[in-house]
Amino acid sequence: MNDIERIAEWLGSGSINIFGVPFAGKDTQGERLARDLGAIRLSGGEILRNSVIPPHVKEAIDAGQLAPTKEYVDIVLPYLSRDEFKGRPLVLSSVGRWKGEEQGVLEVAKKSGHPIKAVLLLSINEETLRRRWRKAMETGDRGERADDAEHLLDTRLAEYREKTLPVIETYRQMGLLFEVSTDDEKDVVYRHILDGLLEFTRQ
Repeated sequence: MNDIERIAEWLGSGSINIFGVPFAGKDTQGERLARDLGAIRLSGGEILRNSVIPPHVKEAIDAGQLAPTKEYVDIVLPYLSRDEFKGRPLVLSSVGRWKGEEQGVLEVAKKSGHPIKAVLLLSINEETLRRRWRKAMETGDRGERADDAEHLLDTRLAEYREKTLPVIETYRQMGLLFEVSTDDEKDVVYRHILDGLLEFTRQ
């Protein structure tokens, strides 16, 4: 049994929730992990951007702020219970980013048959973050996102520190969290992610 098979067997139909500041690599690493594990990848931000949302929610997102909890919970969390996801593992990208939302995520994930089994924190230094932002703006590979404007980076980082770090701390206290730096090359980062997940399979 190889490493991927071992992780897949441990994960079953459970979930891995990935957090990190903007441009930490959540999409890149999450997509690869989901593909290798045969999992469904769900991004809270993508769900919101692709949904019909109230004007005040869109205004908050476009300003680099998190969506209000009530609307976030009402729009995003039902995705975890979709029939087409039954029996499949989920790789979540920052689902439940505001302090207090993690409790709803834990409950809905468990009830839907996708219990949160690990939480990955992707860390990155600010110099690398801004370099990746510049490259993304040059290539245009993120599409037209109002919140990617340079003057909103500081807003998004402040939102992360104020609202999301407490969520991450909750997962840390629960023994679900492991951290990987994404300052290395993508393949090296991915290897560290697999190593971190393998530790859970030994518990």
